[in-house]
Amino acid sequence: MQWLKKRMRLLLALVEALTGEAETVSYPKTELELPKGYRGAIQLDEEKCIGCGLCVMDCPAHGLELEKESKSVYKLTYYPARCAYCGQCERACHRQAITHTNQLPGSTTDPESIIVILKDQKEQEDSDE
Repeated sequence: MQWLKKRMRLLLALVEALTGEAETVSYPKTELELPKGYRGAIQLDEEKCIGCGLCVMDCPAHGLELEKESKSVYKLTYYPARCAYCGQCERACHRQAITHTNQLPGSTTDPESIIVILKDQKEQEDSDE
């Protein structure tokens, strides 16, 4: 009798799953609606960034790298493949220069191809000379 009850519960669950509302999304066939506050790819406001390095120091996944030659000459690099999308860099920045966008980071089989140079003061210094 116990065996029959278990089978009936299983059958009812199966019928409910097949006739009920879908619980998954049809992405990538349709546009994916991300919830407000979704932490996606990082964006930098170059005007606000002073190259202090607080975001780099606070990043637990080492997703940001800062190369400094002097106080005003630096390069900030973002590694999406390393990023944990935790938002720690955003919280650490006192000038609110780093924000997470509501964009899905790209997927790839080559992590080196999606590295983003967020700000390169080195290039700007070279072009000014």
